[in-house]
Amino acid sequence: MNHGKVSKEIAAGLLALKARIAAAKIPSSKIDETLNIASWNIREFGKARRSEAAVHYIAEILGQFDLIGIVELRDDLTDLGRVLKILGPYWRAVYSDMIPDAGGNRERLGFIYDKRAVTFNGLAAEANEPRKKKGAEYLSEESFWRAPYMASFKSGSFDFVVLTTHIRWGDSEVKRQDEIQRLANWIEAKRQEKSAEDKDIIVMGDFNIPSQNDALFKAVTSHGLQIPRALRGLQFGSNLEKDKRYDQILHHAIYPENFTNAGGVLDFYIEEKRIKDLFPGGMTKEKFTYQLSDHLPLWLQLRTDIDGFKLDEIIQG
Repeated sequence: MNHGKVSKEIAAGLLALKARIAAAKIPSSKIDETLNIASWNIREFGKARRSEAAVHYIAEILGQFDLIGIVELRDDLTDLGRVLKILGPYWRAVYSDMIPDAGGNRERLGFIYDKRAVTFNGLAAEANEPRKKKGAEYLSEESFWRAPYMASFKSGSFDFVVLTTHIRWGDSEVKRQDEIQRLANWIEAKRQEKSAEDKDIIVMGDFNIPSQNDALFKAVTSHGLQIPRALRGLQFGSNLEKDKRYDQILHHAIYPENFTNAGGVLDFYIEEKRIKDLFPGGMTKEKFTYQLSDHLPLWLQLRTDIDGFKLDEIIQG
């Protein structure tokens, strides 16, 4: 990472942030052995220019992982470019187009990754609702507010598809549940395709699901998506108040054993009175959310050397 010659205030803020990162106890990944993935909703990332300090802090947070699904990436990619420059020459991004209507909110979905740790396999596509023929046209009866975005990657001997999404908030939980259920149905249909790029599917993003005990969570897991073991017993959520589980990482895993027991939430916020540690001039909590975010990154470590699992499978027939 190349923070370069920053101001004394930013240097002090980076040291404070590093202490918060250390408290998350994120294990280092090892090339061809493990991979650190994360899902992070960076609030309106690109709508208004971030401060120099915020760009360095965002880069420092992203740099703890090898592959990150980004939610709320906006149409203007200038700040993404500033962050990638700090992360260094090995970092890449792949992202969807923005959606200009009010439902789409000019948002993109994307993935940022370190090409030394993970290789982009070529697939990058939006998830589109099934179409039916009406007259001379093939049309979808319904559509996602913001089409989920998926891409294929490989790390070590592990090939996988990762999908990230930003489920509608809207004014109706029933309609939100309907969209979540349609996404779960789409993922299951994709997984069952004979020509599917890979059967290992990791699903992440902001589902706007307050609790894992409600009907919305039952909808997303209705076809067998599971919470990896490392994330089942989290002590707090990924919102700044740490009481909601809006963000999720779920999986359909051929080899469940390659999901390690390391995962959690990176708390870069702590509490409102600690904002001044990162921004010495001080700011309100609301303004802080537009500099960093109102969501905390949810992360997980994977084992990517799965040759042993494959050989066991052959032996067992």
